[in-house]
Amino acid sequence: MAQTRKIPLLPLRGLLVYPGMVLHLDVGRKKSVQALEKVMMDDQHIFLSTQKEVAIEEPTEDEIYKLGTIVKVNQMLKLPNGTIRVLVEGIQRGEITSYKDDEETGYLEVKVKLIEERDEADAEEMALMRTLLHHFEQYINLSKKVTAETLASVQDIEEPGRLADIVSSHLPLKIKQKQEILETLEIKDRLNRIIQILNNEKEVLGLEKKIGQRVKKSMERTQKEYYLREQMKAIQKELGDKEGKTGEVTSLREKIEESQMPDNVRKTALKELDRYEKMPQSSAESGVIRNYIDWLLNIPWVKETEDNLDINHAEKILNEDHYGLEKVKERVLEYLAVQQLTNSLKGPILCLVGPPGVGKTSLARSIARTLGRNFVRISLGGVRDEAEIRGHRRTYVGAMPGRLIQGMKKAGSVNPVFLLDEIDKMSNDFRGDPASALLEVLDPEQNNTFSDHFIEEPYDLSKVLFVTTANNISTIPGPLLDRMEMIQIAGYTEVEKLHIANQYLVKKQTKAHGLTKGKLQIRDEALMQVIRRYTREAGVRNLERQIASLCRKAAKELVSGDKKRVIITEKTLGDYLGKPKFRYGQAEVEDQIGAATGLAYTTAGGDTLSIEVSVSSGKGKLILTGKLGDVMKESAQAAFSYIRSRAEELNIDPEFSEKNDIHVHVPEGATPKDGPSAGITMATALISALTNRPVRKEVGMTGEITLRGRVLPIGGLKEKTLSAHRAGLERIIFPKENEKDLDDIPDSVKKDLTFIPVSHLDEVLKEALIGGEK
Repeated sequence: MAQTRKIPLLPLRGLLVYPGMVLHLDVGRKKSVQALEKVMMDDQHIFLSTQKEVAIEEPTEDEIYKLGTIVKVNQMLKLPNGTIRVLVEGIQRGEITSYKDDEETGYLEVKVKLIEERDEADAEEMALMRTLLHHFEQYINLSKKVTAETLASVQDIEEPGRLADIVSSHLPLKIKQKQEILETLEIKDRLNRIIQILNNEKEVLGLEKKIGQRVKKSMERTQKEYYLREQMKAIQKELGDKEGKTGEVTSLREKIEESQMPDNVRKTALKELDRYEKMPQSSAESGVIRNYIDWLLNIPWVKETEDNLDINHAEKILNEDHYGLEKVKERVLEYLAVQQLTNSLKGPILCLVGPPGVGKTSLARSIARTLGRNFVRISLGGVRDEAEIRGHRRTYVGAMPGRLIQGMKKAGSVNPVFLLDEIDKMSNDFRGDPASALLEVLDPEQNNTFSDHFIEEPYDLSKVLFVTTANNISTIPGPLLDRMEMIQIAGYTEVEKLHIANQYLVKKQTKAHGLTKGKLQIRDEALMQVIRRYTREAGVRNLERQIASLCRKAAKELVSGDKKRVIITEKTLGDYLGKPKFRYGQAEVEDQIGAATGLAYTTAGGDTLSIEVSVSSGKGKLILTGKLGDVMKESAQAAFSYIRSRAEELNIDPEFSEKNDIHVHVPEGATPKDGPSAGITMATALISALTNRPVRKEVGMTGEITLRGRVLPIGGLKEKTLSAHRAGLERIIFPKENEKDLDDIPDSVKKDLTFIPVSHLDEVLKEALIGGEK
């Protein structure tokens, strides 16, 4: 039967004593001190058991492990702070069977059942002991915490249980694990458990060693790099060079701090600079960040040019650079006047619409010169990719900001005149719609926070004066068109072209070709012939080319020595430019049956359009040729239906549509033609052919026709009138509702023409057909 004994209890905190262990304990709790004093007067034996929770000051029975160790107190020493230091030696395992907290004695007393262990080892235990010693030796070699003397001391132990206890006391185990070993009473199980723990510890120590070596190598490499960098800095300093990347980063940081960019942008720039500093120079990302910081520094954030708000000065410059174009000049002067009064007006979005060669692009440059602003131009012709406007994200290789931000960098100020040229020539495909990307740019309420994909920070475009140009507004999307202020620029009259040639073009080309006024003279009548017979356009681009051609030929004559001075007159013009390319004068030389002259409006300005009708025997077919569009074909059918419904009143055989084939042809068959404004011209030509009444040769006409014969208004009356004037027509029949547009026609043209407003086809026939009264 197992022995039991009553013995004082000393609860331990964060500590456990195995049998055979010798160690010092510091004791400070009152009950523990009284227990020690009691045992020192008796046999010096005391029971040590560990608390389950370290923080508990007065542990109860349930808060102490049942299994502990009986120890002998070999020495006791009182310290100055009141604590007692004792030297104890573990003797034997014991298990608490009863617990008593005696208030009279003032210490804890327990009844303990003693647990005996065998001293001799069987064969299996001997093998386990050897294995344990082998693993413990390997553990000592890996660990720096256990000395080699410890191995020597445990090798002499013959008792298997004691060996297991002593080895486990040298292992870095948690209290719970140590308690489990203490409670493992079967010696073989205890030996196996400690061997397993040693194996685990060896693996952990092996990994720690590898990690330590790796860290050491990394530290050595870092120290080496640091040392080399410091050496490099010293060498660069001696040579007078800036301190490599460190110097570059310092310089960039100074630039960012000195720049006047907004706070949110400055924070972003400094954050990216920190990333750049920590990143290896060879990294691809390093180049991307450096490029990004450069863009942030080079874009103007607050730099602004001062506007010249003197209206008289502005008017003088505009008149110097361009002749005519009164509406545009007036709009610029209005902007200046309002700026002078408020000094806070958002930049307007102007769209200059007109045929090629009338000076839209050069006008934008003049506006910039007038205001004293920087000028930047980008062409949108053929742009299909939305990223051209908004830029690419930095994740793409070779990413860049869009054309808007590039233009602002080029301008160098936040308030330039920005020309978006050929805005009607944009297209869209799978890469997005650039016109939609421009919606934000060309909206004064939104463009103060324009977002570029590359910059990724809001940019203020509200102070920019945007000018766009277009030849044809029908191809511009509605929402984009709505954001712009349309200013129509019509073509020039002959008088205006002559003035432009004399005042601008001849001077420009003679200077470009190295000629002086004394060496080349082009008479006015010669210039008028160039305008009439060698060019047919709304603008002056081809006129300038012809003048350049005259200058080249004159230069050749002067250099070859044939002449010392060249004078070009109307008679000698053909020698320089060859035969005339166009016929000037009436569209028809004489009155024609079945042929009428219409007036057309194209993106290149106005033009005359001859419409011919032939009637032949047949089955009532209506044939339309001349590459006509759907709208123009429908106009012909509407005119044809009107004639059929009024055949008797018009003195036409009511059965003409069943007996005859009618062929309507519009010459220049390779040129596409479309639009409703040729309706009354087609009807007049058809009636002329069916009634054999000639159409007056000096009459040109334009207007849309309905099935009831009403004449509806059309667009581009000014351009059509100018083309009629160029063609030498004398009378123009036009819709009555377009009378308001006559104010736009120059007086020099109006005085040569007779305008006849009409509201019904009957009025057209009365004016256009000879003997046309009903």
